[in-house]
Amino acid sequence: MSDSSLRQLPLSLPHSAAMTREDFVVGRANQSAIALVDRYPDWPNPVALLVGPVGSGKTHLGQIWKTVAGASEIAARDLATAGLDELVGSGPVLVEDLHDEDVSQPALFHLLNMVRERRVSALLTSRLPLQGLDFKLPDLASRLRATVPAELNEPDDDLLARVIFKLFSDRQLAVDPTVVDFISRRMERSLGAANRLVELLDHEALAAGRPLTRQLAATVLSREAGDEPELPFDD
Repeated sequence: MSDSSLRQLPLSLPHSAAMTREDFVVGRANQSAIALVDRYPDWPNPVALLVGPVGSGKTHLGQIWKTVAGASEIAARDLATAGLDELVGSGPVLVEDLHDEDVSQPALFHLLNMVRERRVSALLTSRLPLQGLDFKLPDLASRLRATVPAELNEPDDDLLARVIFKLFSDRQLAVDPTVVDFISRRMERSLGAANRLVELLDHEALAAGRPLTRQLAATVLSREAGDEPELPFDD
């Protein structure tokens, strides 16, 4: 019987990412962003903006702030059809994904005005900085320029390795530090890539019915890079 016939069919078992303040991994790349959230409600403007690439921690920070502020949450693309009076009337608001192509500029402008008038706060998140957002409404652009900005950057070696450990922990997977070091030195240097890679490794280890080793990680990394797998070595 071939090795391939022994591979298990991996099941997409649900897992929950830990989203508390204690679970947020802090490094130079995200210090200003976590500091902004920690300073709440002592902001110079009632509206703040978190900017960062996919997987950089915006969602995690948004959930931390949402819990602390007792905020409601809405996707920016849903503002046009939302009851803004009720949304803002209930207190602070978390608005996710300002970069979405379907965001209604008049609805967003109305929301920001209501936040000011009712003396509540809003936290906005976006993959793109303000200059990259295609907002043509002059008054909206002016409101956004007044927000308190914080940027999440790509991680350094230490932060990347610690985030990988957290991602494996979220999936209840034990992994040797040498394997994490091996992965972090060879992968694309972004937290978004770390999320994708940990998911692939989880599925591959389950399908192979074996622990996550450097050899298995090398195979997955090589496959993702479009290269031939590295030669086997002792783990």
